[in-house]
Amino acid sequence: MAWTLSAAETAFRDEVRDFLARELTPDLRTAGRRCSGIFTDYEWSNRWHRILAARGWSVPHWPIEHGGTGWTPMQHYLFASELAAADAPPRAPMGPGMVAPVIIAFGTEAQKSAWLPGIRSGEDYWCQGYSEPQFGSDLASLQCKAVRDDDSDGGHYVLNGTKIWTTHAQYANRMFCLVRTASGGKPQQGISFLCFDLPAPGVTIRPIISISGDHELNQVFFDDVRVPASGLIGEENQGWTIAKYLLQHERGGAWAPMLRARLRRLSAAADAAFATSGRDDDSEAGDMALRLAEMDCAIDALEATELQSLRAQARGEPHGIRPSMGKVLGSELRQRLTELGVEIAGHYAAANLPLDDGLQGELPIPEEAVFSMSAYLNDRAASIYAGSSEVQRNIVASHLLSR
Repeated sequence: MAWTLSAAETAFRDEVRDFLARELTPDLRTAGRRCSGIFTDYEWSNRWHRILAARGWSVPHWPIEHGGTGWTPMQHYLFASELAAADAPPRAPMGPGMVAPVIIAFGTEAQKSAWLPGIRSGEDYWCQGYSEPQFGSDLASLQCKAVRDDDSDGGHYVLNGTKIWTTHAQYANRMFCLVRTASGGKPQQGISFLCFDLPAPGVTIRPIISISGDHELNQVFFDDVRVPASGLIGEENQGWTIAKYLLQHERGGAWAPMLRARLRRLSAAADAAFATSGRDDDSEAGDMALRLAEMDCAIDALEATELQSLRAQARGEPHGIRPSMGKVLGSELRQRLTELGVEIAGHYAAANLPLDDGLQGELPIPEEAVFSMSAYLNDRAASIYAGSSEVQRNIVASHLLSR
């Protein structure tokens, strides 16, 4: 999809491209290209984050007074597009994009001073404690309990319970967590939002290896874990409001830049695969070209929707249902692209070679084929994480039917 950029936007895009050409090293590009999950492992994503921090670009969405850039919505979109096109390692959003907006909006000045600088610099790495076994996307039913103990040290909460699907908990030194501090009445009324350090006495982190062979996920157990009461964000039992605010940021990012980068890779892989197939009949190649063109049109439509959202954001309009719409369209398009990738890879896709840190250097079969199966397996969860497609469709329907 072609954009008409102003002179200032063109200059900004060129500035970003020049920065990426200088700072995005070949090994970082390799890590970004081989990232078949949501974001790269800590070694690569945090290293890239620190490079961006040195340039002042690690937290561009933040308010200027906390280290943000003051960019326009279109500049943010161009930045995301250039990162995706250059194979920059996708960074973990738990700190910069999820808990930081909550701290800025609801935290005390002491909490902002304690946590925001470490997120901005990359010194601190956060994980999210939301989901629990048996409850899935039904966050309001969480059972992880936090009991207040007003001791001589200023007060603590004592945590007992478990969280699951905790991405990168094995790397994190801090955690933000939804906990139940009261029962009775509506379940949403007894939830609080806590931030605390990891590791801590009584915390056990057990890995969950996904079907793609990746170790991104974990289950975290709390056994009488003492958390300082100073880690409470907002008021006790008012965490549901904060949780909904955070989810808007988690689901509200732009999908089209990443999807378009994936599509370019698929198109190149298809050209290479059919060029070496030795088949005289090009009907299969033509069919794949048509399906890739359909994906191109679908990404164009999503991009148009996202650009429309940018204009609404610039006018100061509320998010509304746009994050839910984007989550459904983006995650399901991502899954469809990975399905095409496996078809293009053919028999090579059967290789069981997870693209982890142990697979650097040349691979014995086409790298794109290895990536295709790893991405396909990892992205089976794309329509579940950050709120399932079913939940998002209910949100959209409820909004439209209530008008």
